Amino acid sequence: MTIKVGLIGAGVMGGDHARILSTSVGGAELVAVSDADRARAEAVAASYGGGVVADAEAVIGNDAVDAVIVASPDPTHKPLVLACLAAGKPVLCEKPLGLTTDECLEIIAAETALGKRLVQVGFMRRFDPGYVAMKTTLDSGDLGQALMLHCVHRNETAASYTTSENMIANTAVHEMDIARWLLGTDVARVTVVTPRPTRLARMQDPQILLFHMTDGVVVTVEVFVNCQYGYDVRGELVCEKGTATLTPPHDITLRQARHDGFGHPADWRPRFAEAYRVELQAWIDAAAGGPPAGASAWDGYAATAVAEAGLAALKSGATTEVTMADRPGLYD
Repeated sequence: MTIKVGLIGAGVMGGDHARILSTSVGGAELVAVSDADRARAEAVAASYGGGVVADAEAVIGNDAVDAVIVASPDPTHKPLVLACLAAGKPVLCEKPLGLTTDECLEIIAAETALGKRLVQVGFMRRFDPGYVAMKTTLDSGDLGQALMLHCVHRNETAASYTTSENMIANTAVHEMDIARWLLGTDVARVTVVTPRPTRLARMQDPQILLFHMTDGVVVTVEVFVNCQYGYDVRGELVCEKGTATLTPPHDITLRQARHDGFGHPADWRPRFAEAYRVELQAWIDAAAGGPPAGASAWDGYAATAVAEAGLAALKSGATTEVTMADRPGLYD
């Protein structure tokens, strides 16, 4: 069975999804592409297949489209995901699911009314081999209970529009999801610590976030989006009987002129290339009738709830409680 995919948004993420679907995912065919910039849509369609469609709604309503990827600007996510649900079509939505928890709850209400999961949120780290191995090790019980999780999230340079708030809502949101998934529990409270800012940016950069989990585990997240040397994600899980540390993937270790090391990519795509491939394959398999995969709409909502608490903590300087609605049975 071949799942015919419609792509909404042909920018960096949309273009990468199109490339991976056409070269590395089985059982999928890109049949429609839409973007506010028609030339960009035409370029993606010419490279990876599919016809250019005038607007997003036409992609969702196209009878030839079985499933939809939403990789358009953040404010469009909620209405487009709701349109996919109304059409009964599986949708992979890049984060965030919604701009606010209220928007996410609208999506959850619509999906719950359908009685089946059709929404997958693009938290691709759940498919990264390193994080999967870390979770497998924790779940085995060999290391005892988790005590702490240390995370580092660094970007070479931030986009010109990045703000202190974006660092929480659009960058650290990945750690918000991976901490919940890895530890199997929710974030109860968030604290934001603001070190001396770098002189190379016009924002509070870096930041350190503390997630106080409901079972007492503490997660530290360093976010530094103007580190200058490249993209770098690290993680160390500290347990009662040992630790598990991510090993960043790299092709070679170079020893030359009294130095020993490896390079860092310019952005996140090389680091998580395999995670994106596995994520898309799991989504296609689910759309073809397999079990739901990846982050659910509830997980998207939970990440947004943690982000809202983080933004409040950044503004007030106080530890802030994470407030969440009751989880519907669909997501148990």
